[in-house]
Amino acid sequence: MIEVRNLTKKYGDRTAINQLTFSVARGEILGFLGQNGAGKTTTMKILTGFMPATSGSASIGGFDVLENPYEVKKKIGYLPETPPIYPELLVHEYLSFVAELRGVSKPDRSKKIDKAIELCHLGDVRRRLIGNLSKGYRQRVGLAQALIHDPEVLILDEPTVGLDPKQVNEARGLIKNLRGEKTVIYSTHILSEVAATCDRIIVIDRGNIVAQEALNPMGATGGVVKTEIIVRKVGDDLRRKITSVVGVKEVQITSNGTHRLIVESDANEDVIAEVSRVIVESRAGLIRMSPIQQALEEYYLTLIAGKGGPQA
Repeated sequence: MIEVRNLTKKYGDRTAINQLTFSVARGEILGFLGQNGAGKTTTMKILTGFMPATSGSASIGGFDVLENPYEVKKKIGYLPETPPIYPELLVHEYLSFVAELRGVSKPDRSKKIDKAIELCHLGDVRRRLIGNLSKGYRQRVGLAQALIHDPEVLILDEPTVGLDPKQVNEARGLIKNLRGEKTVIYSTHILSEVAATCDRIIVIDRGNIVAQEALNPMGATGGVVKTEIIVRKVGDDLRRKITSVVGVKEVQITSNGTHRLIVESDANEDVIAEVSRVIVESRAGLIRMSPIQQALEEYYLTLIAGKGGPQA
């Protein structure tokens, strides 16, 4: 659905992004991960036609971004880092204005507005001035305008900035529900956002892609997860049985009243289920078993360690 080849943007002697090459499949949610200033926003501005590239190419839905910008813009919904809103308009007035600009027919306009308002939980503020809304609500209005014309592709630059925890969860749910229906590029520097919503990540640092990885359902990369297990009793026999499970790579045990096991294994739900069965049958007194959401963070920090500050 999205194809990027050797995309480069320079400002004089300074390179903002350097020969980026990647693709995004139809219905995939891609996390575009990097420090502030790494080049994420520059890439998104080029993909959406707001900025020309110095060299390289990008296409969306088979249309070249530079040669067919009108066709590309019909296919995308874009939420930039700062939402493009008009504070002097009511929420529903603004969405009606955007729908008209996007070519939504008059008979369909009310239905599209209602759907966007429902998806973004804006019903309570639809007749309020945008300028009087909180930052979180303004961000949701920005997301609604990106959805108003039912685009095939969503390009979201830091979409949860300014949202409170409840609103962040709602935004995550909305984005996850789009999986398979829309193609999404989701820019963020917040690791938990990527783990909660994305199928795959691209890590960008100082304008260069340093990794492209699929995420498993537990939010880890590289096909490995860590699971914390708390039990009442433990011994060498239990360690041996867990280690013998196919897919388990390492077992660490620490004791302080109860016993804490850290099991590193393949990212496969069947492996974790088998470990659970072994513990129950060993009568070790299972208290708690939960994934450790550190794998992605460790992976990301390893990639950017020692590379210095952001460039663009």
